[in-house]
Amino acid sequence: MSGSAPRTLFDKIWDSHVVERLPDGTCILYIDRHLLHEVTSPQAFEGLRLAGRKLRRPDLTIAVADHNIPTVGLRTPPDIKEEDSRIQVQTLEMNVKAFGVPYIPIMDVRQGIVHIIGPELGLSLPGSTIVCGDSHTSTHGALSRWRSALARRKSSM
Repeated sequence: MSGSAPRTLFDKIWDSHVVERLPDGTCILYIDRHLLHEVTSPQAFEGLRLAGRKLRRPDLTIAVADHNIPTVGLRTPPDIKEEDSRIQVQTLEMNVKAFGVPYIPIMDVRQGIVHIIGPELGLSLPGSTIVCGDSHTSTHGALSRWRSALARRKSSM
């Protein structure tokens, strides 16, 4: 057995994702998967636009509209009666095209709640770091996954 101190599973996952450790102890982590939805993503996309930046890894990002989708009817943006909700869905659809983000369309059989589609579609994998601007992102977690729900501003960094 080696002379190193035992490490928790969390420590192993964390350490394997550290990109940079700053002098104050703050760590910059590599994120394996970024899940987006229509409510918190507009601010992140706008932040990228204002900074003149592209999305670094659109292939590790997936978007789905879930918070504002009608449960009855055709479920398309024109069917969304509340104007703010309709605008959020339309803005998501515009942003995913502009930034090349894979998107699960409203009528797609894979469409669902953002914090459910990760596990259902095999996107939330053991040992991975996952971020989403949704407070339920922590439901992806188990002993082998580290997860976090980020504030909208931070998810664009």
